[in-house]
Amino acid sequence: MAFFSEETALGQKFVVSAVLYSDLQSAGRSDDLTESTHYGEVSQFMVGFLQEHTYKLIEAAAEQLAWAVLEAFPLVRGISLEIKKPWAPVKLPLDYVSVKITRFWHRCYIALGSNLGDKKGYLDMAVSRLSQSEGCRVKKVADYIVTEPYGGVEQDDFLNSCLELETLLSPAELLTLLHEIEAAADRKREIHWGPRTLDLDILLYDDLVMDSEALTIPHVEMHKRDFVLTPLAQIAPWVRHPVFGKTIKELKEEL
Repeated sequence: MAFFSEETALGQKFVVSAVLYSDLQSAGRSDDLTESTHYGEVSQFMVGFLQEHTYKLIEAAAEQLAWAVLEAFPLVRGISLEIKKPWAPVKLPLDYVSVKITRFWHRCYIALGSNLGDKKGYLDMAVSRLSQSEGCRVKKVADYIVTEPYGGVEQDDFLNSCLELETLLSPAELLTLLHEIEAAADRKREIHWGPRTLDLDILLYDDLVMDSEALTIPHVEMHKRDFVLTPLAQIAPWVRHPVFGKTIKELKEEL
């Protein structure tokens, strides 16, 4: 749904409505303002954002505004946002056209591994890049552990870890970001299960179960790999595998 050129140049009026999702119990029980999100501040933030940014598509305005609110207000876990465009020049008897989206923070777990060059440096770089990426928050990082190679290819020992990530990215977008970070570490995909400077895998994404040509979630091999379950159990022992119904701690104990 595009803006006309004159609308971009002269400005356009919008009607914005938003539903914010947050855990209100702490604020309700404590009556403490710091435990809540000031809806007046959110309203002023949204007005300022739309005044300061120009987009060709109303879809882009909605998407960027939703992300900006979620990143600016830590207690807001999700947002349903509608941007209405009154008096749209569509030559039909309509009061307005609109775009409505819902976006939430997602909790993911990522496996990290390296067995070439500066192993610790590559893992540190991956953690840093993820923490600095738009729509990403690194919440926990497990200890780095030395493990034997997996898959039967003779090679050096690995340095492995796992991290917890909150993200606004879709699974496909997150996979693309991980591939970009691997490429920055000069990752080569020449031998299956072979040596690599950096290996990043999506293990879990909320309770999502999906299969596509490019991506399977949960990771198809995670329950078989001690070098995954050991660091993952350190930061998320209670998390339940959405297919097997067992916690990470239980999967590790059964391995």
